[in-house]
Amino acid sequence: MVKETFEGKSPAMKLHTFDEVKERFYVYITNPASRKLVEDAYEFVKVKHEGQYRRSGEAYIHHLIEVCYILAGLNCGPTTLAAGLLHDVVEDTDTSLDDLKIFGDDVCSIVDSLTKIQRLKLSHRSEEEFVAEDHRKIFLGMAKDVRVIVIKLADRLHNMRTLDSLPPERQYALAKETHEVFAPIAHRLGIDTIRSELEDLSLKYLEPDKYKVVTDLVNKRLKYGQKSLDGFSKRVADILFEKKIPFVMESRVKSIYSIYRKIYVKHHKPEEIYDWLAIRIITDTELQCYEILGIIHATYTPIPGRFKDYIAMPKTNMYQSLHTCILSGDGNTFEVQIRTKEMDEVAESGIAAHWRYKEGSNYNPKQEQKEIEEKLHWLRDLVNISEEDSSDAKDYMQSLSHDIFEANVYCFTPKGKVIELPTGATPLDFAYKIHTGVAEKAVGAIVNNSMVPLNTELKTGDIVEIKTSKTSLGPNEDWLKIATTSFAKSHIRKFLTKKNANFVRDERIARGKQACVESFKTIGVGEGEMESLINDNKVLENFNAPSLEELYVMVSNKNPTPGAIIEFLNIRPKETVKLNKAENIVNDGCPVFVHGASKIAVNLAPCCTPIPGDDIIGYITRGKGITVHRKECPNVANEAKRLIEVFWKPNLEKGNYPVDIKVTCHDRPNLLMDIATVFSQRNIPITSINGHLHPSTMETVISATIYVTSAQQLVDVFNALKNVKGVFDINRVIH
Repeated sequence: MVKETFEGKSPAMKLHTFDEVKERFYVYITNPASRKLVEDAYEFVKVKHEGQYRRSGEAYIHHLIEVCYILAGLNCGPTTLAAGLLHDVVEDTDTSLDDLKIFGDDVCSIVDSLTKIQRLKLSHRSEEEFVAEDHRKIFLGMAKDVRVIVIKLADRLHNMRTLDSLPPERQYALAKETHEVFAPIAHRLGIDTIRSELEDLSLKYLEPDKYKVVTDLVNKRLKYGQKSLDGFSKRVADILFEKKIPFVMESRVKSIYSIYRKIYVKHHKPEEIYDWLAIRIITDTELQCYEILGIIHATYTPIPGRFKDYIAMPKTNMYQSLHTCILSGDGNTFEVQIRTKEMDEVAESGIAAHWRYKEGSNYNPKQEQKEIEEKLHWLRDLVNISEEDSSDAKDYMQSLSHDIFEANVYCFTPKGKVIELPTGATPLDFAYKIHTGVAEKAVGAIVNNSMVPLNTELKTGDIVEIKTSKTSLGPNEDWLKIATTSFAKSHIRKFLTKKNANFVRDERIARGKQACVESFKTIGVGEGEMESLINDNKVLENFNAPSLEELYVMVSNKNPTPGAIIEFLNIRPKETVKLNKAENIVNDGCPVFVHGASKIAVNLAPCCTPIPGDDIIGYITRGKGITVHRKECPNVANEAKRLIEVFWKPNLEKGNYPVDIKVTCHDRPNLLMDIATVFSQRNIPITSINGHLHPSTMETVISATIYVTSAQQLVDVFNALKNVKGVFDINRVIH
């Protein structure tokens, strides 16, 4: 049976036997029952995968042995080793999860997660969407249990080592996925041995020409620099022997991918790269690390700006080491890495070094996962970004790449906690990393003892303190322009959505109440008496309103109308307001009436263009009757003696009323067309529209006269306009 979804074997690839795997894990697993678990898993899959072959013709069982061999090299526990052997058995054979219960619930859970990741099928999506959604689910599946991540990394590493048997298009696709998904995860977990090999192998298939150029450069540098490196190593070793400092020394060549990035991404010339060759010195204590550093700097000339102290400030994947570059005296430059044995284990194995299997320990996978998440908070972010961001998979992957994989700015809280952020991040992003409650009360920040605005770009080493205020109004639209991380933007959008919903609700309550107040006033019932009458269980139940506020909201939507409530209460006008139609409504064409007015013209003021739903007031003119203004109209603000109460007629028939508006925007192409489209889609008549660009500010002011049926419809139009790209202010115009 040929499995096309798995990679083939390079002829030069060494195949290990299960006996060699046993030799590896027998070193640290001595409990007979634990050893038997792994051995039983091997015997199980040897039978189940019998007759299955890879494209190269190699028996499929060899892939599982290699995965287990890699895991044993990381000192993984028996459960992880067994799950590594069993990781494809449910997907590729007639085995069910129930059949695996003989290996324990823990093994079953891990294999189940690995199987679900393998079975992703989204054929209804485009190829690009499929890949993005595939990656999203891989991350979410792995984030729940770090052992799933490590098994997937071992699986992918062996597949990349044996990629030659596949067609070129499959080689490219798998190399691209490895580069974008698996190598970054290995880096974040600090598993450098796997990360480095995955990067080099990905490059080999993604950029074969550049891979060859870099490989030739490395080999050339090694050929001409090896003798100098040997002399340098010997002299350093002699000094350390003389000083009686314990050490182990190793040499290494910088990875192909690292050199590729420096030349083709960062555009360095080969002669500008100082760390082609390096020695690594492993000693016993931190103090000895610094002592060795001092000896090397006293013996050789250090290259300025090339010293990094990752012991005092570890990377977020827990990597610790001292790095320096020196001039050897013969024209060569070398990097020197100095670390303790424990630091070296973490540097090579990352998080795996912290949970190396220990015989006799009371292993608790949930507790282990919790401890790992406390050390590697980005694991939680993998899930958080998905939970907070409801966008599509492509956006999720972009967010993940920016917020997590590109996070390389390290800032500190005043108490010394390291906060990792992507390049370009601001104090606002920092605040959301600390706590959402802190961020929503933020009013500014102190960076390195200086007060700065929230849009300041942070740099590695900055000490950041967020200034908060209990009276802060919280996030606003401008914060979306300041924040750079998806996590922060998602929380800002949530806040604004809730705030807008509350604002709209409050507006509707106010409008509904005002409509009731005005209608009840026409029958001689004041506001206090009105509320007492309608805040009654019989009234609320009749109109299916759970509360008085909800009834007001329903009235604002004209269901029910204030007249319907009055009719249900069977209230008759009081004698003092029983006026005939001629006395109350003189101008049948006007939507406004005035108590006690007789044969007086009533007109809507053209200066502030009031519309049904606005708070209005009447102004008694000289010889022209009563002009109706909005209450906030400045043209009648100082005319208290000539003002009179007026009311919108209850149960108005639908009509169109002119409103002058001004929309202020950041200028861009097609802006006027997009705004006109908002009116067109909502059947809003327009009698005039024009735009004016202010060259000094590059702001465009669009003025328009539109016709709406009510203040509610105008609010809906304004909300739609706010969603047009570039619009940042909308106002009604008062002439």
